Amino acid sequence: MIFKRRDRDAEDGEQTEPQAVVAEEGDSVTTSAPEMGSPSASRPERPVRDRSDKFSWGEGDIVIGTNVYDAVTTDATPVPEDDDEADEEPLLTQSDDDLDDEEDDETDEVETPTDVDTPVAGEKPVRPLPRVLAVANQKGGVGKTTTTINLSAGLAELGYRVLVIDLDPQGNATTGLGIDARNFELSMYDVLMRDADLADVIEPTSTKNLFVAPATIDLAGVEIELVPAFSREQKLKRAVDQIIEDFDFIMIDCPPSLGLITINGLAAATEVLVPIQCEYYALEGLGQLLRNVKLVASNLNPALEVTTIVLTMYDGRTKLAADVASEVRNHFPNEVCASVIPRTVRLSEAPSFGQPITSFDPSSRGARAYRNLAREVSNGATKRTR
Repeated sequence: MIFKRRDRDAEDGEQTEPQAVVAEEGDSVTTSAPEMGSPSASRPERPVRDRSDKFSWGEGDIVIGTNVYDAVTTDATPVPEDDDEADEEPLLTQSDDDLDDEEDDETDEVETPTDVDTPVAGEKPVRPLPRVLAVANQKGGVGKTTTTINLSAGLAELGYRVLVIDLDPQGNATTGLGIDARNFELSMYDVLMRDADLADVIEPTSTKNLFVAPATIDLAGVEIELVPAFSREQKLKRAVDQIIEDFDFIMIDCPPSLGLITINGLAAATEVLVPIQCEYYALEGLGQLLRNVKLVASNLNPALEVTTIVLTMYDGRTKLAADVASEVRNHFPNEVCASVIPRTVRLSEAPSFGQPITSFDPSSRGARAYRNLAREVSNGATKRTR
């Protein structure tokens, strides 16, 4: 369909010259000034209709602003004058490499990170148990909850007693471990706002040695309700101190923000585990996170330090992933883990079944990656006897 502009004031068979409409403020009559010597100069002036009212024109007319258009339908597509232009290839064509990438996405055949030459992280010291790690990154979608669930399951497979504390109001760590919100009465909201004992909140999971302190949507209001509370930043730490000797590892899944809930998680932990997605935007917020960790360490928790950085969602087919991994390793050679978590569909499917990847698909690449990460994080620490 082509829009053809026309003058609705012109009658059929008449040739009307363009008119310059002059309207002065306060005048009720609109005058026109035709060009000198034109055939229309002898005709009397005609009032100009208000073209802003589209309902004053005939049916089928198209009005855009003060312009009126006829709708002319074309049956055929315009053919270029030069045959060479018709045979010209489009500017954007899909190459064979792009088709190969699409096929790889469907089959989930992503190159494993072990096939890429990456420097090995420095040897980490063996840290005494128990250990409290806050999994934090203010950027969302970097794999915090996925890392918390599957790393905890990997540590539990090694025989360590692990507790996952879900501080995210979305409660993804809770549902990802198969805990239904209708099956428990107390949650982390009661711990933070009603001083409930953390031991009364803990729920067992289907994985041996793995427990969870569940979260509900009620946590969304904690950011506001904690503002007038006394010693609001230390509420979680006091609760954790009561049960810390019952576990070897306590993993705190923090929400994607730097509010009071995350500060409570950082104040209760001794270490920070930072998942970083192997894309550019993930690097932008890392500096801000490190500054906030330093502020918490200097004011609330002197023992807090960033000890572990995990590269997640690694796609070996892209040069960007390798560049981001290399950049992070250059800046944090001792903190970055040698184990890299690949981007796989199975890791995304496991939470819908309420299972960690080690139970959902034990032989998958994601399960192997998180088992390697668990061995690297634990570093052979001696299990405690109870």
